[in-house]
Amino acid sequence: MVVHQHRRRRGRAGEAVLAAGVTLAVTAMGGCAGGGGGDDRPPADPAAVVRGAADVLTKTGSARARTAMEMATGGTRVTIRGEGGVDFKNRMGQLLVMLPADVKGQAEHRPITELLVPGALYMKNRGAGVPADKWVRVDTTTLADGNLVTGGATDPLVAAELLRGAQEVSYVGETEVAGTKVRHYRGTTDIGRAARSASAEMRGALEAAAKGFSKDTVPFDAYLDEQGRLRKVRHRFTYVNDGVIDVSSTTLLYGFGTPVTVVLPPSGDIYAGKIAE
Repeated sequence: MVVHQHRRRRGRAGEAVLAAGVTLAVTAMGGCAGGGGGDDRPPADPAAVVRGAADVLTKTGSARARTAMEMATGGTRVTIRGEGGVDFKNRMGQLLVMLPADVKGQAEHRPITELLVPGALYMKNRGAGVPADKWVRVDTTTLADGNLVTGGATDPLVAAELLRGAQEVSYVGETEVAGTKVRHYRGTTDIGRAARSASAEMRGALEAAAKGFSKDTVPFDAYLDEQGRLRKVRHRFTYVNDGVIDVSSTTLLYGFGTPVTVVLPPSGDIYAGKIAE
């Protein structure tokens, strides 16, 4: 396992959000109990295919998305799930993030609505002292992880762009994702390299992550359909925050072409007070 350690390089608001998010996940932990087939001939250059996945999504336009972020520490695991839509062409997305239930199976936390735009993450029902009718805005270029783990879901836009740094990629074989035939690729991606190759809108978040992690290398599994569209990607991070937390972040894309509308909140609805840690 490659260890990625965050250096402390955040703004106060970003640090509070990240600390609160990790604390929430760890608190929840305390109360929580593919083979291939078909044509397995590898493509000529698996790394080039994976690096081009973000461009294919941009040309495709939009998609529905499901996310799952599994965190493990001290032998305990907790999974945070999200669902929504992403406009890859206009670089915007919206997710409803569901936090884990308590030990009795009762939902302790209201779902968090997240709006994703270049350089910013908006969250509603954030908790931590934020009024229920207010949004929190975080500059993702100031987060040490570039919102790879902070929001409880890796931004699907960033997850795709992160593959631009793919290296040492191997073709595993054909399999299926949600009934669709896909090609499975496995390798590592370099955050710094991805940042240098990323689209201008997404570069800032990846540059922050490249500086915030002590090591750039992130293992991944990517699944692309016959049209080269990314159907599923799983990244594996190891996050250091008062102990080692292993994070497996999965993004599933489907319903390509489904319209996605993102409406940003007016400035008066954005909370400007202190966020509890």
